[in-house]
Parts: sequence; C-alpha cells; structure tokens
Amino acid sequence: RFIACPQLARTVRRCLQRGADPGRPGLQRGADPQPLLLEFAPGPGILTRSLLDAGFRVVALESNSDFLKDLQSLENSLDGQFKVVYGDFFRLDPLTKGALKPPAVSSDKLFEIMGVAAVPWRADVPLKIFGIVSQHLERNRLWRLLFAMYECSSIYRYGRVELNLFISEKEYTVLTAKPGKSKIYQALTVLAQLGFEIELLHKEPWSSFATNLKSGGLAIPKTVQLPNDHLCLVRLTPQKNLFTGGLSPSNASTFIFMVKQSFAKPRSRLTDRLNSWSLDNSNTLLKALEIPKNAAMCNLYPEDYKRLFEALQNSDMFAESFFHNEVLASTRTMN
Repeated sequence: RFIACPQLARTVRRCLQRGADPGRPGLQRGADPQPLLLEFAPGPGILTRSLLDAGFRVVALESNSDFLKDLQSLENSLDGQFKVVYGDFFRLDPLTKGALKPPAVSSDKLFEIMGVAAVPWRADVPLKIFGIVSQHLERNRLWRLLFAMYECSSIYRYGRVELNLFISEKEYTVLTAKPGKSKIYQALTVLAQLGFEIELLHKEPWSSFATNLKSGGLAIPKTVQLPNDHLCLVRLTPQKNLFTGGLSPSNASTFIFMVKQSFAKPRSRLTDRLNSWSLDNSNTLLKALEIPKNAAMCNLYPEDYKRLFEALQNSDMFAESFFHNEVLASTRTMN
C-alpha cells in the first residue's frame, strides 16, 4: 500500500514534524535545518515530495522497479536533497555469505550513503525512518525489528533509530495491550513496551491507501477478536534506559526467549514456570521481587519480566545454558 492522496501526505508530514520548536514551525528544537529521513517503499513518491517541500532531506529505499525511474528523475532534478537507493528495508543485513544481491542491502552501506555515523545508545536519535509495513508477514517483520533493537544489530548499531510505521490496527492493539488481556497481551507486547516508547500519531482507514496491484485493491485483513479498520501510524523510539541492570545486548536473546516461553501458556502460574526452569528457590525469589506467587504469566507487567530476568541473572540456581539451544533456534527462525 502507498500514500497517493496529497492531503494524507500532508497529515503524515505534520506527524513526522511533531515536537516542533514554536519559533520555527516544522523543525525540532536544536535540529538540523534540513532534517534527514529514510523513507522505505515510497512508491509513487507523494509523501516524498511533501517532505522535500517542507525542507527534509530524504533518502528513499525502493525495491519496486515500477517506481524507481520516476524517483531517480526526481533525484536528478534536486541538488543533493534527495537520494534513491535500490533496496528492500526488510532485506537489510540478511544472514548470507558473500556479496549481497540487490534488493538485499547492508545497513553499513546504507548509513554510509546517508552520512549517518554511529552514536552511543543514550545519545539523541540519530535517524528517523518512515514506511508502511506490508500486511504480508507483518508480525514476523515486527519481531525481526524487535530482535535487532534488543541486540543492537543492523540499523540499531548506529543508536536509537526512531521508526515511524504504518501498521495494522490489529498489531497496534497487541503492542499496546494491558496485562490480564490473555488473548491480546502477548510476548510481543511485553518486549515492545519495554524496548520502545510507543506513540500513536495517526489512524487512517485502509481505503485511503492506494495499491499498484492489477486487481485494483488489496483485501482488508479480517479479524474476529481485534479491531482492524485502520492503519495506525506509530512512532517507536527505543528506550534510553533499556540496557540497565542485568539486561544487555549480549544476553538480550536469552531475555527474549524467556518472555516468549513464559507466554507458551499465558494463564499458567509464575511459580510453575520457574519450577520448570529447575529453580528450587522460586518462592524466595518472588517474595524479594514482591510478586504474588500465584500470579499468572499474562498478569505480569513488562517491568516485572525485566526485574525477574535480572534476578534470575543473579541467582545461583539459574544458568543461561538452560535456554542456549532454544535461543539459537529461535534466533535462526526469526532471521
């Protein structure tokens, strides 16, 4: 799906400019007078032109040859404000040996083209990214971004890159669910809320978006339990204080797997789950964390999972080797 309506393009542009300095509309306080944005799969470039008119510097990552020619013509007509790269955002840094075959592309090459250098994790956001996540494999793509963020790999080697994504209303509902909603509150929920500051910028009906399919349109995915009438523009900003306590990029995959395994049976009691990990001192551990011993996995807050992991890291009874094979298999599957 693509933005084809100029009015929607202006709305999205204003959302991307949100947080502006009152003295200079459209610019964030202390920001570059020509802020840089990476736009993936821009399609016909309606939003791209709106951003350029507003003073943004834009790098477009496009893999569809139907749109490349017009985008390249636009690039040639401007003096360095706009660049086009042939590539697919969701084929960044694939696990392959040897030279990458386009549209696969390395984040190192992409960031070099953009002139963006790596900054410390707690520094300001080094880059904003915008795009519409395809409904095909949407959940898988969200998981892959989450893995990369927790492991500080791919685009997150360069710091706390900010994502501004149109995702389905169904997935937004999952990302922002509250504990106790056992069918909505999931491992993805816990990890997203811990890892990102999640902000809803805009909701737009599916019908507002164009598609280049010859059939003339895409079927709107139907769901029984969750609302799904809109695409939601969501800002995902990595948390500055994510890697505090015992959590670090080096053990993040173990933490992710612990949370995923916890939701295999979301209504199971936490004590039963700890016992399945061969923890004999689970009651003592929960008392120290002030978590009720009869609490169900789906009733724990995201912060509880982080505190639990940090306590397990310090436990004499716990070894990451318990999860080693499962973590490797899970990571390979996600990649």
